[in-house]
Amino acid sequence: MGLSYGLFVCLLLWGGSELCYPQPLWFLQGGTRQPAPPVTPVVVECLEARLVVTVSRDLFGTGKLIQEADLSLGPEGCEPQASTDTVVRFEVGLHECGNSVQVTDDSLVYSSFLLHDPRPAGNLSILRTNRAEVPIECRYPRQGNVSSRAILPTWVPFWTTVLSEERLVFSLRLMEANWSREKMSPTFHLGDTAHLQAEVRTGSHPPLLLFVDRCVATPTPDQSGSPYHTIVDLHGCLVDGLSDGASKFKAPRPKPDVLQFMVAVFHFANDSRHTVYITCHLRVIPAQQAPDQLNKACSFNQSSSSWVPVEGSADICECCGNGDCDLIPGSPMNQNHAARSSVRSRRHVTEEADVTVGPLIFLGKAGDPAGTEGLASAAQATLVLGFGLATVVFLAVAAVVLGLARGCHTASHPRSASQ
Repeated sequence: MGLSYGLFVCLLLWGGSELCYPQPLWFLQGGTRQPAPPVTPVVVECLEARLVVTVSRDLFGTGKLIQEADLSLGPEGCEPQASTDTVVRFEVGLHECGNSVQVTDDSLVYSSFLLHDPRPAGNLSILRTNRAEVPIECRYPRQGNVSSRAILPTWVPFWTTVLSEERLVFSLRLMEANWSREKMSPTFHLGDTAHLQAEVRTGSHPPLLLFVDRCVATPTPDQSGSPYHTIVDLHGCLVDGLSDGASKFKAPRPKPDVLQFMVAVFHFANDSRHTVYITCHLRVIPAQQAPDQLNKACSFNQSSSSWVPVEGSADICECCGNGDCDLIPGSPMNQNHAARSSVRSRRHVTEEADVTVGPLIFLGKAGDPAGTEGLASAAQATLVLGFGLATVVFLAVAAVVLGLARGCHTASHPRSASQ
């Protein structure tokens, strides 16, 4: 089914509008005179992909019929496809005959023109009709479907879209305990819980489901550094929950493209830096795809000694207990330290990313002055050093000012020559 606008185009010809629309009189009952309705000389139909122009042979309304050979359509001069004793008919594609197209805020506008270019008949050198050019325009709304056929998707498949636009933005943030906003202070005490939020901004992509594939903690931003502690492993198993029940994913998730989880705060033994950086490997799948062993978020429930998924069936977490979650042939499990920084070439690069949050600063046990003794000593040392530098700078500036003052005094009071 096509879309027809029934666009009617009237001619503006030499000799005035009376030539285009003659006004014969009809006599009605009571002697009232009523002009007969004018005959439209050109009728334009704007179909889904084609343009139909029907031209009356009495183009000028004078009774003088025009010749089919004198008519053409568009800059390329397309010839008519059919004709009868009364009309001449054109039917062409919207992009044919040199028609132009213009895009406005709300419409697609196709423009053309009908040309009547009379030529003398036989050996005569006279013409009985005028040359005329009639503008033609078809407007199509940019929103909505103009066809009864199925609507084609306006986006290409996901992996092609992210390759061409690369608009996925992954992030990992430290949040307040109520998840209302980002945490401003990175300091923690022993026994605290860090609230982490992973997120991906999808832009114009179809809905996506975000997963935390792996997380590792290190004293520096280098995720391949040493020492290290694995928090999430085996494609979404929060293994840190095996040692502390406070470490778990939050369920249900607030949005498909957001995943929140908690980690019981710790610090590295025999490391004086008291800092922790957490680097997570985030990845996405189409939101309509069901979670599986490679795409999951599983927490360990210490009371039941079982693994529980944020979404999906419970069997997708069973591999967290036996360590066999990698279903892709030829892709060994990345359980050793060297494999943590390897490139996972089996997945598209823009479907995943490594993000880091930190430093998380460990202050020791809450209320324990010994826990902050090192930081206090460092602060005192910094204060003494800053005061010493300020003193040196002050003395240097004072010496310069005194020297300049003495020079000015000598120049303004020169000594008199001895007699």
